[in-house]
Amino acid sequence: MGGKCPHRKVKKRRLSHKTARRTKFQLKGDDAVYDELLKLAEEKEAKPLPPDEDLPGLGQFYCLHCDRYFASEGVMDEHFRSKRHKKRMKLMKGPAPHTQLDADLAAGMGMPDNGPKLMSM
Repeated sequence: MGGKCPHRKVKKRRLSHKTARRTKFQLKGDDAVYDELLKLAEEKEAKPLPPDEDLPGLGQFYCLHCDRYFASEGVMDEHFRSKRHKKRMKLMKGPAPHTQLDADLAAGMGMPDNGPKLMSM
């Protein structure tokens, strides 16, 4: 009687599989997407995307705000009408996301204020 639990290995496999699925579709952070939107606004004309066989729809159908590729134009249009995309658009139109400099200044580790320079004789 006794011995190891037969479900222990199954549980380990399931958890490792779930983490592998999560990391498969890593999205860009808000700050990276915001920077790309600023660069795109500076450019006058949008360049067509190069075809890529590894991406859905050969990489031609891309949502910059959500950082997602789609298989066809119909699926992309459906995504544009979704609640998730609309929330993301509203988030990107708002104020700029926080940067590391903002975090350092809030923690008191930013640029030191040494006061006015004294004249040396």
